[in-house]
Amino acid sequence: MKKHFPNTLTCCNLISGCIATYWAFQSDYQLALLFVVIGAIFDFFDGFAARLLHVSSPIGKELDSLADDVTFGFAPSAVVYSMISSLSNETPLFGQPLLGQLLPYAAFIMAAFSALRLAKFNLDERQTTTFIGLPTPANALFWTSLAASFQFNPELMPNEAYAVLLIVGLFVASWLLIAEIPMFALKFKSYGWQGNELRYGFIAASILLLAILGLKGFAAVIVLYVLTSIANNLYRDYK
Repeated sequence: MKKHFPNTLTCCNLISGCIATYWAFQSDYQLALLFVVIGAIFDFFDGFAARLLHVSSPIGKELDSLADDVTFGFAPSAVVYSMISSLSNETPLFGQPLLGQLLPYAAFIMAAFSALRLAKFNLDERQTTTFIGLPTPANALFWTSLAASFQFNPELMPNEAYAVLLIVGLFVASWLLIAEIPMFALKFKSYGWQGNELRYGFIAASILLLAILGLKGFAAVIVLYVLTSIANNLYRDYK
């Protein structure tokens, strides 16, 4: 019985991703964020349970990647699709109704790059203690939290400007998923301060951002994570 427990948690992650996708298409971004977070919790504990129970298996690894691409790839893509669609429904983007109909589908490029990211992770032996490229859960949290906290206001900024920012952000995020940029992981070999300064500092800064910004804090935390990783790489190269 215990050998099925980790895969059951993985399936719960997959179901959470499906529900998040549904709410994304309904433009209820707060519920989409909630179920992405729930999926991330299941994603953490399925691997933890597999190691604890010594029941890891090849099918579990494949199932985990499939679930992750739904929850952390397709669901955030659906969020971006829904956001761009809502803009094009207000007024034709750039005065072109056809462009407004087609442009939202660009969001699903991110789902494809998320699948590439997960496939690379499964084969890349360098990513045991750190990551190479932006992890898919971080990318999903960025987009869903941004959507949940950000209210589009056409009176403050034209729809075209929002659409351009979303598309640019979409391509930047897709590139970061597969970029050869080392990014630190919150994996502790020991819990002392020495050797974990970066991790503890990031956790403290993240708590502060979440306390100050609320939902927007999740997106800010992911931006901080990327910038901190890049700065850490530059510091190590300089040393």
